[in-house]
Amino acid sequence: MNFTRRNLVAGAGAVAASTLLARAAGAQSFAFTPNQRYPDPAVQILDPSFGKYRLYSSTVEQVATGMRWAEGPAYFPEGGYLLFSDIPNNRIMKFDEKTGQTSVFRANANYANGNARDRQGRLVTCEHSVTRRITRTEKDGKITVLADKFEGKRLNAPNDIVVKSDESIWFTDPLFGINGEWEGKKEKAEQATTNVYRIAKDGKLSAVLTDLVNPNGLAFSPDEKKLYIVEWKGTPNRSIWSYNVGDDGSLSGKTKLIDAADQGSLDGFRVDRDGNLWCGWGSNGALQSEPTDVGGRKVFQLKGKPEDLDGVMVFSPEGKPLAFIKLPERCANLCFGGPKNNRLYMASSHSVYALYVEAHGAV
Repeated sequence: MNFTRRNLVAGAGAVAASTLLARAAGAQSFAFTPNQRYPDPAVQILDPSFGKYRLYSSTVEQVATGMRWAEGPAYFPEGGYLLFSDIPNNRIMKFDEKTGQTSVFRANANYANGNARDRQGRLVTCEHSVTRRITRTEKDGKITVLADKFEGKRLNAPNDIVVKSDESIWFTDPLFGINGEWEGKKEKAEQATTNVYRIAKDGKLSAVLTDLVNPNGLAFSPDEKKLYIVEWKGTPNRSIWSYNVGDDGSLSGKTKLIDAADQGSLDGFRVDRDGNLWCGWGSNGALQSEPTDVGGRKVFQLKGKPEDLDGVMVFSPEGKPLAFIKLPERCANLCFGGPKNNRLYMASSHSVYALYVEAHGAV
């Protein structure tokens, strides 16, 4: 690589812009040094079958920093940019691949969480708190409300969202956005259960699942015959459940596909064209049953080490662990993007990281 004066000045400008952005929002900005060694040791192969998905000369990069809690990434190929939420700062951010710059796409975003691109290239968003609704941003910038009530009562706190090829929109509705003041406004739930919903092409809203405790991330298999859903309060651990999808949108055949049994915290995830699940991962915050001595104090330590858990776990369609992408921060959600749909964007606490892989997003 030629480090010309122009390249160095441009790089310094990008860092300065990122720092100013972070300071303006009062969030933390963290330095990151990509590994100069190929292959990147951050990509840990747990099963030899993953070898075909690793690009030997690709390393994890930090493309944005300065967020308080990065979530809900969605890629828009028409413009070559990534949109993602910074929930506590109540904004949606935009990372432009052409310029490498990150800017505020929408302030006062009603604590937006999950985002997705619909089949017409429009942004659909889970407004996580305050408004507690699903919206679509039209091509002219106008916002259309797709759902805010079910059976006459307000939704809980829409969390994650996907769009099926028949143009139906599916989303989860746990309680996180109304449980406290960090990700929105503390309010009383009106729904008796935490549901998974489907908005049909004609706009009809139906609850397709009502028996999961705080459902979180969700994604379809490449053929859309299965729907995978994270249950945040899974027993005994966070889990991904697999369902068969009927032609009428009904779900059946509930099967546990993945159990986060090593203190891992499943959150958002995406599926590649081969059906593998790429899952945001980190500590679930569980404490040891007994305290340990730390500097003369009795401290209840975490089960597992966050520094060993933070990153992305990749599973086969059968739920077999294939790889772990180690990151310096907990990954909440991710998506595939880039011109060839083979760049993995990982929204991770204060930052967004990217890695080119030999896999392609199913959507």
